[in-house]
This record gives sequence, structure tokens and C-alpha cells, in this order.
Amino acid sequence: MQHIPRKRFGQHFLRDAAIIDAIVRAIAPRPGQAMVEIGPGLAALTQPLLERLGRLTVIELDRDLAAQLRRNPLLSVIESDVLKVDFAQIAKALEATKIRVSGNLPYNISTPILFHLLACAEVIEDQHFMLQKEVVDRMVAPCGSAEYGRLSVMLQWRYAMEDVLFVPPESFDPPPRVDSSVVRMLPLPAPAPVDAALLSQLVQAAFSQRRKLLRHPLAPWLDAHGYSGNFDLQRRAQEVPVAEYVALAQALAGNEE
Repeated sequence: MQHIPRKRFGQHFLRDAAIIDAIVRAIAPRPGQAMVEIGPGLAALTQPLLERLGRLTVIELDRDLAAQLRRNPLLSVIESDVLKVDFAQIAKALEATKIRVSGNLPYNISTPILFHLLACAEVIEDQHFMLQKEVVDRMVAPCGSAEYGRLSVMLQWRYAMEDVLFVPPESFDPPPRVDSSVVRMLPLPAPAPVDAALLSQLVQAAFSQRRKLLRHPLAPWLDAHGYSGNFDLQRRAQEVPVAEYVALAQALAGNEE
């Protein structure tokens, strides 16, 4: 039975065989590795991944697609919203120290998924995701660029990232209205120790008025948190490197202890 893409799930199914092959080569799965695929859909990537891995865990919200996937005895199917999935528990169930994660993420909730996975980075070896190209541009944006923002800072604190493949709309059915990219995310082995929630609040405050100097949006926030240091507020948020945001969050955490 033909599956009709559901808009509420943001479904766009990958069809281009050459793109599928390029993505699999970028992921480079090896036999026996513990891997989780998010949003397998019609199994365009699932099947070639499974052929190379020998086993695969998939997370699928659509119950009809999940039912189809369960027909393959080599697939372990988790029928759930990915935002409710505990990846540390998956790693434990697979008896794996680290798991690899891949997927064509629903573009309408891609950022919440990225932040959800951020909390599980210690059990993840790497991540390869198809995302809206605009989001990938923000993820990998260097300090000082127009795309550099909260997402850039939070992810670059924890991962080394690379835009590895451009994917045009016509590679999908139905075609999305945007270009796509595949991003590779490697959790850093020794990220700077910082309270991720505090860093997120700090960066959100800094970028809340990105056209203004930081003395407007950030100074009142820092005052409210009892900060009395000499952080340079005569810059815009996009001019501050990741390391400086992290150092400021560390200083704030020291004030609150």
C-alpha cells in the first residue's frame, strides 16, 4: 500500500539513489556498530544502512510506517516521538558504550531534536543528519557571520561540525520548498565544563537583540545574576566567540555557588 506523506509529521521522503549512496558513504557504517536512525520513513536510508550494519534501531512516530518497518526482523523499531526517547537507555539496551545516530530530521522540529540530543552527547559517537540548509548554515557559522547565533554557540561548544553534502529539493517526494544539507556532528572528547542550561539562557539573552550592542540586552541580565566582571559589552552578540560565552557562563556559575 502506498504511503501518503503526512504534513503534520513534516514528511518528505528521500528518493534520489545517488544522494542516498552519497549519504551512506559519508556515514560509513561498519558491521556490528550500534546505530540509531531517526525518522526512517520509507526506509530509503534504512535498507542500505542495515545491509552494512547487520542490525539497526529506528525511531518512527508514524504508526503505519512503524508497522511496515517491523516486518523486517533485523530492525528494532521504537514507535515514539524522538523528543521523548532516552538515547542513554538505548545505548544501555544495545550494550554499547557509544551509539551512532543518523536520520532525515523533520524540518519543523529539527532544532528541538538537536537540543534534545545535546544532553545525550556523552553516549554518542557521531551524528549525521539531513536538515534544512539554512539550519546547517547556522550550526556551522563562524563567529562574526550573519548566521552565527544561539544554535551556533550551543552546538559548537559541544561538537565539531561539518556540512558534508548539499541536497536539492527534487531529491525528495514531495519536494520541500527549501534546500537541504547533510551535517556531520562529532561530540568533542573534552568539552569545556559548563552548565548547559545556564549557557543556553546566557546566549539566548545575548542574541535577543542581535542588532544592538550587548550592553542593551545582556547587561541587565548579567546584573540580575550578580555578575561584576569586566566582560566587554561594547560588541554585538555575533562578535563574541564561543569560548568567551562559555567562560562567562563558568564565571556566572562560580558566582552562584
